Amino acid sequence: MDNNDSKPKRRIRYTGTYPKSFEAKYKELQPEKYAETIEKVILKGNTPAGMHRPICVHEIIDILKIKPDEKGLDATLGYGGHTSEMLKQLSPNGHLYAIDQDSIELPRTEERLRKLGFTPELLTIIPMNFSDIDMLVAEYGKLDFVLADLGVSSMQIDNPERGFSYKTEGPLDLRMNPKVGIPASVRLRELNEEEIEGMLVENADEPYAREISLAISAEYKRGKDISTTSHLRKIITDALKFIRSDERDEEIKKSCQRSFQALRIDVNHEFEVLYEFLEKLPEALAPGGRVAILSFHSGEDRLVKKSFQHYFREGIYKEIAPEFIRPSMDEQTSNSRARSAKLRWAIKS
Repeated sequence: MDNNDSKPKRRIRYTGTYPKSFEAKYKELQPEKYAETIEKVILKGNTPAGMHRPICVHEIIDILKIKPDEKGLDATLGYGGHTSEMLKQLSPNGHLYAIDQDSIELPRTEERLRKLGFTPELLTIIPMNFSDIDMLVAEYGKLDFVLADLGVSSMQIDNPERGFSYKTEGPLDLRMNPKVGIPASVRLRELNEEEIEGMLVENADEPYAREISLAISAEYKRGKDISTTSHLRKIITDALKFIRSDERDEEIKKSCQRSFQALRIDVNHEFEVLYEFLEKLPEALAPGGRVAILSFHSGEDRLVKKSFQHYFREGIYKEIAPEFIRPSMDEQTSNSRARSAKLRWAIKS
């Protein structure tokens, strides 16, 4: 009789002092069991694998000024860090709705929040894209406060199976919801040389968009399929070998970051979805309702700024942030992923 299936599986072995691969970071992936390890990782200024550290928490709570009996929305639930802090401001008479399109992370976050004692009487979690905010309001009524964190969650970036990072080997997917739409590998093949160049410029201001688009197009002409993160990274690396040797590594790193960002924005229709959300937002807010939006991309921040200014001029918002708010220097130092964050707010008339 073969009893191999009943044998316990050995943990993935790793070389060196600390594990480097996502799968080998078994302690970080079990924060409830290895709290000491989690604390050490955070103190080093890093985000533990499979977790996400909420950004500008104190600033957001200060802006939203949540009253105990109010009704609000976390439009991008993610890991639930902002949600749990907002819930602490509510009494049993208040209620928070939390939505997210990520079909992989949403059940995990809901389980985590329920274990913290946030019952359905206080928190309703719905799988939904925030562009459908009007559907939520039609069912549950207008909102006293809304938060939207537009950043990609750390647990999405860190998991190589999601394909969000050029740093790790994985399928070139990049979808926020893997059950919707097409993966980046398929989308990239649909685009011609000029369209790829335009995407890189429009979505990421990529200075080497022409060279990268030519290299991608040449790969397809050779009959090659670009289906993994490492393959796309290699194409970008080879395309930029003409850069001076003392600058090359840094420029390749930046171009990889920008190219993956541009492709992710395209695959998930991020600008179109944000524009739709911003258009519907004023009608979703109750009189005096507050909204805070955290962005990590100049294009996103530009859309938020213009929307807030437009509705302010129309008298629909009675007050808006005069300038964007940056995370404190302490937060930027302790969490490198906070450095590009910009926070804006508005108040409904």
